[in-house]
Amino acid sequence: MFRLPETRRTPRRGPLTTALALTTAAATLLTGCFAGSGGAPGSEGRPGNGGDAASGGRIRVAMMQPPRSGLSPLSDDAFKLSRWSTAETLVRLDPDGNAVPALATAWQRTGRTWTFTLREGVTFHDGTPLTAEAVVRSLTTAARAAPKPRILDGVELTTRATGPGTVTITTAADDPLVPQRLSSPQLSILAAKAYRGRTVNPVGAGTGPFVLVRADGTASATLDRYDRYWGGRPKAPGIDVRYVPDGTARAAALRSGEADIVEAVPVSQARLLDPDLITEVPMPRTNTLYLNTRRGPFKDPALRAAARRAVDARALVTGVYEGRADLAHGLLGPALPWAAELRSPVRRPDAPAAPRGTTVTLGTFTDRAELPETAQLLQQQLRKAGFTVELDIREYAHIEADALAGKFDAFVLSRATVLDSGDPAAYLYSDFASDGSFNISQLAAPAVDRALTTAAGTPAGDARRRAVLDAEAAVLATDAAVPMLHERVIQGEAAHVVDAAHDPRERELVTARTHLR
Repeated sequence: MFRLPETRRTPRRGPLTTALALTTAAATLLTGCFAGSGGAPGSEGRPGNGGDAASGGRIRVAMMQPPRSGLSPLSDDAFKLSRWSTAETLVRLDPDGNAVPALATAWQRTGRTWTFTLREGVTFHDGTPLTAEAVVRSLTTAARAAPKPRILDGVELTTRATGPGTVTITTAADDPLVPQRLSSPQLSILAAKAYRGRTVNPVGAGTGPFVLVRADGTASATLDRYDRYWGGRPKAPGIDVRYVPDGTARAAALRSGEADIVEAVPVSQARLLDPDLITEVPMPRTNTLYLNTRRGPFKDPALRAAARRAVDARALVTGVYEGRADLAHGLLGPALPWAAELRSPVRRPDAPAAPRGTTVTLGTFTDRAELPETAQLLQQQLRKAGFTVELDIREYAHIEADALAGKFDAFVLSRATVLDSGDPAAYLYSDFASDGSFNISQLAAPAVDRALTTAAGTPAGDARRRAVLDAEAAVLATDAAVPMLHERVIQGEAAHVVDAAHDPRERELVTARTHLR
């Protein structure tokens, strides 16, 4: 077990000179990581590679997490493919979460069957055309995957071609959100070449404005402009991606000019950057303390109630997040303004037990810079309430399996709440249904399952929103999850970057319009 020593904490309120020294050191470590990155076509004139930022060169992106599943679109790696605009879906979501055309131009519903009309003139990056058969292949592969993509939790669907440019999708049960589900990057449509091996390989197989030409494991990725893109010629010649898990190093890359766009600038680094270089947007991401309801001390509801009462989320917002977050009043935050308008007080039995030295293991991961310090502050708060708390903090790739297997008594997770379908019902089902694929709390509560089923079957609109909040209330009544705060997107961009996407859902980053002056 790894106990995070106090001496390894990232300075928050220390002298500015100390913070600047850390940033300078990180910049030194990162120097050259984009230089000569792959020698991909169009790399000439790229800033940091002997070029000029004003030349309209390739875009250098520093991303937070490396791939965990070889960039398989059936995993969370799909969101990288989406943020690079290389893989596309049948539909996409507008800012309000409504489904709008993408590779499909229209759709209609007849009972449990939906018919989609495909866009004409679309080609995959290997030159083959987008066909109904290609759509069937991609969606069928996703539906039969083990485990399924998260967006298909609790959903059974079959896809068949009904013409050269139409496909029908039939669900086992009524599902009013089929179009929204199909917007998930995990249901991207790829060329036949992607499915030739044991795993799905997206290299050179998408339809987006940029071709993924090389994926160098957990180090880098290289994308070139796709001149035959159906939406028009992209403005940038390509994208050079480096994975930089260390938040200080990512911020340093922006300060030093080594990166043009930096994903997820840590709160501790944002104050060291020129305010004109960062964009901050409330996002549907909640920092939550998950409590193990199946085994260990928190199997006892009274001890879960004691833990909930011990958490001082306001101290986390003002301390760890330096005010760059919003206090949570539920699992759904200000990125969904209707949640606060429709939410009612949660009724829960509030008879906490006295911990009296009860030992619990609290886990989290290092990939998000604020989480280790969040865990440390929670450790102090829980100790004050009478718990004995041991910390286990690792990289996400090395801790996810243990978290999903229920090996922790408590786990701190920064979780996107509408990442997949644009509708929070999918997130709630995944995290809190008895058979949810991301059920870290190991929750199995019939009342919660009933509420989630009702929410999933309610048509889109106010009725569905009320059902979603009923499900949220059912979850909170169990104390299986203690929502603490809602994060904000802090994205860094050099002054010469034009039209980078600022997407609260973290689906878009570099688009066909993004370029360098």
